Amino acid sequence: MSCDSDVGDGGPMAKLPVPDDVQEAIRTLIRWSGDDPQREGLIDTPARVARAWREYCQGYGDDPAIHLSRQFEEVGGYDELVLLKDIPFQSHCEHHMAPITGKAAIAYMPRDRVVGISKLARVLHGFAQRLQIQERLTAEVAQCIWDNLNPHGVAVVIEAQHGCMTGRGVKTPGVGMVTSRLLGCFLDDHRSRKEVLSLMGY
Repeated sequence: MSCDSDVGDGGPMAKLPVPDDVQEAIRTLIRWSGDDPQREGLIDTPARVARAWREYCQGYGDDPAIHLSRQFEEVGGYDELVLLKDIPFQSHCEHHMAPITGKAAIAYMPRDRVVGISKLARVLHGFAQRLQIQERLTAEVAQCIWDNLNPHGVAVVIEAQHGCMTGRGVKTPGVGMVTSRLLGCFLDDHRSRKEVLSLMGY
């Protein structure tokens, strides 16, 4: 079965030119791994890998705060918790460039403004589509929402599995890592913290 998904699919990366030095770097890695980059199945692999990594890391060209710029004040007096949970994401660790796959729960307590819920997911993906560590990803998402929405509180919990642990090194699959960042009322008020973590399932 072929996984040649960037050829003929009309995707944004399908015709992206790849510099020769980038392709040669990938050929070098293939040789160092023990294979022949000139064999039939690998001839086009360097360009495909390069385009894939440009897509994996497209968050470097994204300012996640932009997704929070359109805000709504006409909320009918709503001032309770806003929570988006089980948001799937994929990232890559900066230490081994191995996949990080998981889900996030993002909550905020609005002061006088809200945003479309899809924007919370876009903030997550904007930071996830970079070389990351889970701790920093969690903090960046929370801080971005805090800085741009001026809410009473922000809570972000991320649960993920790391390819650098499941596929190499200790080789222990099925282990999930959980990180959290609480700001404002969710950090200072025990009842608010208990409520949001309970609704998130933690």
